[in-house]
Amino acid sequence: MKNNNFCVIMAGGIGSRFWPLSRTSHPKQFLDILGSGETLIQQTFRRFERVIPRENIYIVTNDIYCSLVKEQLPFLNDNQIVNEPSRRNTAPCIAYACYKIKKINPNANIVVAPSDHIILKEDLFADVISSSLTAVEQNDWLLTLGITPSRPDTGYGYIQFKDTEAYPQDFRIKKVKTFTEKPALEMAKQFLESGDFLWNSGIFIWSIKSIMKAFAMYMPELKESFEKGEGVYNTADEVEFIKQTYATCKSTSIDYGVMEKADNVYVLRSDFGWSDLGTWGSLYENREKTAEGNAIVGKHVIMYDSHNCIVNMPKDKVVVLQGLDDYIVVESGNVLLICRKQDEQQIRLFVNDVKMEKGEHYI
Repeated sequence: MKNNNFCVIMAGGIGSRFWPLSRTSHPKQFLDILGSGETLIQQTFRRFERVIPRENIYIVTNDIYCSLVKEQLPFLNDNQIVNEPSRRNTAPCIAYACYKIKKINPNANIVVAPSDHIILKEDLFADVISSSLTAVEQNDWLLTLGITPSRPDTGYGYIQFKDTEAYPQDFRIKKVKTFTEKPALEMAKQFLESGDFLWNSGIFIWSIKSIMKAFAMYMPELKESFEKGEGVYNTADEVEFIKQTYATCKSTSIDYGVMEKADNVYVLRSDFGWSDLGTWGSLYENREKTAEGNAIVGKHVIMYDSHNCIVNMPKDKVVVLQGLDDYIVVESGNVLLICRKQDEQQIRLFVNDVKMEKGEHYI
């Protein structure tokens, strides 16, 4: 039974909201952002290895990061590293990995997860994943993990669920009613008050049969494109086929392409100390803080009359900051960023402007 369980870890993003620490050449999933001694992708792999056989865990990444994956997870065989020739969002990424796994095991049950999340309660997380895999093996479901929200955060998507019993074996599983992407603050507050909304974790669980059926129904062009390669997956001809396929397939998220349209979507209500670590603000929440509320990385940072800031500085640099409240201050390589925490969603805009005005050398 356990050998039917697989995991797909998505590790191809550039983490632009964590700029300038996260760069195109070395994005955040390959960094030890938490100072734990492990990079985020190493933590993610170890977490899933508790539930799924090592040989059944696949990493989907961009071609340019293949060497980083091999360096940080040297025990993987080449077939477990799924290289995308270009970025096409999560739907093509997931389809590619699922077709590779389907050829190996058409009865597979698959967990799909990002490579850069924080999970504080790993025992509870392992229990949730195990229960989810059992549920999708027994039911034609597209299951996602929803996180009990602790604040009206506008940086997350939300899932509304129907408060009826869907699966007697695990009362945490509910039928999904609606998806809402990153609401305005007032709407997020209403979601929390209602009690039937969860944060969308971006972690999915399904059987190969269920996701293939969903691709056929909701993304037939995508399914047709990847289905043409059924004879070449896991062979020497796969690389050339995928180059041709990615050149023509559309960039679409799995949320938009499938999850928001399907009528067999369920959510498992969870609370295992989750953060998507998507922004400097989320890192601030997960860092130890001084009495003044400052989260500091750097041996020689001195702060005066400053509160609630996150500061990340090179180890050998003396930095003196005075009079800052609720700021992000980050230096990495050839870039210094100083930004109000409340405006962190604009960092992607900053990155784009720097790229246009100063060149890719700074991105």
